[in-house]
Amino acid sequence: MEKVKTFKYVDYLWDENKAASLGNDQVALFLYRSNILGADLRITNYGGGNTSCKTTEKDPLTNEEVEVMWVKGSGGDIGTLTRKGIAGLYTERLRNLKNVYGGLADEDRMVGLFNHCIFDLDSKAPSIDTPLHGLLPFKHIDHLHPDALIAVAAAKDSEKITKEIWGDTMGWVPWQRPGFDLGLQLEKCLNDNPGIRGIVLGSHGLFTWGDTSYECYINSLEVIEMASEYIAKKIEENGQVFGGQKVESLPAEDRKNKAAQLMPLLRGLASSENRMVGHFTDSDVVLEYINSNDLERLAPLGTSCPDHFLRTKIQPLVLTLDKNEDLSDSKAILDKLTPLFEQYRQEYKEYYETCKHPNSPAMRDPNPVIIIYPGVGMFSFSKDKQTTRVASEFYVNAINVMRGAEAISEYTSLPRQEAFDIEYWLLEEAKLQRMPKEKPLSRKIAIVTGAGGGIGQAIADKMVQEGAVVVFTDLNQEALDAVTEKYSKDQAVAVTCDVTSEDAIANAFKETVLAFGGVDILVHSAGLAISKSLEDTTTKDWDLLENVLVKGQFLMAKNGVEIMKKQNLGGDIVNIASKNGLVAGPNNVAYGTAKAAQQHMTRLLAAELASDKIRVNVVNPDGVIVGSKIWEGAWAEGRAKANGISVEELPAFYAKRNLLNEIILPEDIANGVFACVAILDKTTGNIINVDGGMANAFPR
Repeated sequence: MEKVKTFKYVDYLWDENKAASLGNDQVALFLYRSNILGADLRITNYGGGNTSCKTTEKDPLTNEEVEVMWVKGSGGDIGTLTRKGIAGLYTERLRNLKNVYGGLADEDRMVGLFNHCIFDLDSKAPSIDTPLHGLLPFKHIDHLHPDALIAVAAAKDSEKITKEIWGDTMGWVPWQRPGFDLGLQLEKCLNDNPGIRGIVLGSHGLFTWGDTSYECYINSLEVIEMASEYIAKKIEENGQVFGGQKVESLPAEDRKNKAAQLMPLLRGLASSENRMVGHFTDSDVVLEYINSNDLERLAPLGTSCPDHFLRTKIQPLVLTLDKNEDLSDSKAILDKLTPLFEQYRQEYKEYYETCKHPNSPAMRDPNPVIIIYPGVGMFSFSKDKQTTRVASEFYVNAINVMRGAEAISEYTSLPRQEAFDIEYWLLEEAKLQRMPKEKPLSRKIAIVTGAGGGIGQAIADKMVQEGAVVVFTDLNQEALDAVTEKYSKDQAVAVTCDVTSEDAIANAFKETVLAFGGVDILVHSAGLAISKSLEDTTTKDWDLLENVLVKGQFLMAKNGVEIMKKQNLGGDIVNIASKNGLVAGPNNVAYGTAKAAQQHMTRLLAAELASDKIRVNVVNPDGVIVGSKIWEGAWAEGRAKANGISVEELPAFYAKRNLLNEIILPEDIANGVFACVAILDKTTGNIINVDGGMANAFPR
């Protein structure tokens, strides 16, 4: 096949030097192909599709040469696929399962039999799609979910359009749930149409193949390109998509502002059964669809490809709010939103009750995953940031499918019963049950001030480690970049914030909401220390400490509580104060007073916010010298002078003066905060000292 290196609608990423470095290692070449195919979301989304290759290996039991199929394992993602994520099976054994297959009612049992075909003992569990690859003879096979191909597959007259685009070079099989029988249908299609280059699966996706990894790759791209070009010409001929524009989008900044105002309310409603994390997108693709005349007709139809609706639910919730709606009155907006959610939940329950089987798993969370606000954008909510982002990406794929199908014919979705049988498939339920237990702070959203280093960084790191998504804030952007570079955007984001500025704090919370949907945990750790005698303390010193420690805490609480109340999910505020707020000592008037103010503000807020299930507590460090920015420079010198020792003697001095004779580290303070937000769930207005035991700082 001629090496085509330019495509208009897909990306050509094959690097001949990289491929050459892999030599004749067919498994490595198959993994390389998989990764570059998975890099283009128009070709297949996260976790979607699967790829394979077949090689000749020496059987360790007979020493004879046998054919082995290497295929993406269950739950994997081709874009990030590695050797650990694939299954290796004896091809002949897999094909011999035809002798024991008992028909459609036997599908679930067959999946268990795949394990009897394992060649590589380090294999990932084989997926339901394994026979679709094994019953075809080709050395390299791609099963992809390209938007353009699913548009053809989901069109009303899909088989006719397939022939119109590719003539006799492509096969077509009608919709059928993935499984052994679908593999038999692919085998039959190939036998009936020898010489075809691929097969379109109705309402599902694409199978393509080649003798080498490169030929398979090029074949896949060429087939996708032909479908994409066909759709583009049809759209050009039609002159519009989705029936034209019905609603004009708000300006970009106004869309962001609306989303930031609305997301905590949506999150609260979407979390009626399980707390959710949010995502917002207002891309051009999304806006074209949600602002169209056909939205009202198409949205209720739901998605077609199984991979789409498994992540997005069968259909979205479309808000009836006007794009110019005044969102400042949360109660009034909640009164408008609540009936929409109640109706969605009721319709989902009816869908479940109508389609369920005697052995169906219990109904899952009936809340929407995808929420559409015409003129503004699209929201998604799921258990963590990656899952909700991927759900959004899958719905964008579904939009592209509808766009293409409508351009070339008419979009059709899966019948509700077929969709239910996929969503509540016992094998799918078993996969969900095998998922690892969630971490203590999973589904929680945290914002931490002073997270550019020292105690703040340790706290923010602890939040991420325990499952929360976290916004690191600090004055120093360079420091923020350094401490967050080890995390993905699905785990943490960095926002520059001056805690003495109302505008900066408002922006930090806006970015938090846009990134994750709301806030559950607020930790005010930003701080500095000034150690001077009364005579040497200036009003500038006093104001700086009061602004950062006290005013900053007040502004963070004020902004954070507004969001927490919108969500109606409760929340946690933890303020990092100091032993010095409880203990009187020399050369500490400004710092000690500010810390005492932080502690009493905490008590006041705990009393005020308890009815909203918002808990407010204090963690008091003492002598955190190692890794703490406060102990750099003048503060260390001041404390050394006050105690009559040298700066070099400070660590030993502070370790020896506590009852436990322990050095206190930033990680110890982080553990104290974790206890407040994850363990002491019936504690508020409390002070937790993490100081090794200082008798004069005992709060009672």
